[in-house]
Amino acid sequence: MAKISVLGAGSWGTALSLLLHNNGHEVLLWSALEDEVEMLREKREHATKLPGVKIPDEIEITSDLEAALKEPDVAVLAVPSPFTRSTSHRMAPLVCDGLKIVNVAKGIEENTLLTLSDIIEEEIPNANVSVLSGPSHAEEVGRGLPTTCVVSSHDRATAEYLQSIFMSPVFRVYTTPDMLGVELGAALKNVIALAAGTADGLGYGDNTKAALITRGIAEIGRLGIEMGAKMETFCGLSGIGDLIVTCASVHSRNRKAGYLIGKGYTMQEAMDEVKMVVEGVYSAKAAKGLAEKYGVEMPIIDEVNKVLFDGKAASEAVIDLMLRDKKLESPDLPWE
Repeated sequence: MAKISVLGAGSWGTALSLLLHNNGHEVLLWSALEDEVEMLREKREHATKLPGVKIPDEIEITSDLEAALKEPDVAVLAVPSPFTRSTSHRMAPLVCDGLKIVNVAKGIEENTLLTLSDIIEEEIPNANVSVLSGPSHAEEVGRGLPTTCVVSSHDRATAEYLQSIFMSPVFRVYTTPDMLGVELGAALKNVIALAAGTADGLGYGDNTKAALITRGIAEIGRLGIEMGAKMETFCGLSGIGDLIVTCASVHSRNRKAGYLIGKGYTMQEAMDEVKMVVEGVYSAKAAKGLAEKYGVEMPIIDEVNKVLFDGKAASEAVIDLMLRDKKLESPDLPWE
């Protein structure tokens, strides 16, 4: 049995707390929000973000960060990506050397273009940082529906230890050394999911969504390889797997926000309606910045940014994507 602190009591943090408790571990759930802590203690469920999923009494719930970081074996960082740096900064003086921190949020920092693990390592240089990702909506993990993810660490021993911590009959975990690829796939698929949701809102069909998913992973892969990640990762759980589920699922907040934008909502109106952090909005500018930095063509990412931030009509963005210059699907394949 391990002693595990889950930092961030939104839907994902709550679902993972339940999973880890059911795996036999001692779990503490932390939130920076006093109102959220009071609600969770009183109702023993997250009434707004994960209704109907009961939190066992054995899971301690607190807003005391010092208590949460008092000698845990593992800290799971589950705060939304815009708060990764500020939370890591608060954690830094309380973290013991070598603490295993598993980031489970998905995003790229807009102003620095850093991955979330880079941010955590910058703020907490004495920590041992890993990432967990994959097609894993909290609503389904919280209900114990079969789910598969991937964990990546700097060394195999840490990855395999975390694999054993999270693994269960309903939560299968693979390992990979490609942390950069895992994080890029996790963050950038949210931007593509905004495009897929927008297409749904415009009334387009399955053909359109399949095109966005397929060409979206091509864009993500091109950038990832240029940055040093591996194409195998983008063909796996944190790449095409997470992209499919985020573009298609009714649970996807990114798809829902895109759907509303397709229906005519502004970006802010869509985010207000979703009532949760829409990670893709925060990652869109960062994705465009990375594309420019590494000289990679990412037309879907570019059009999403124009719709979100430049006031371009979504229907015009689709037309511009369709009328781009003729291309080879796989430029590296030779003709006979």
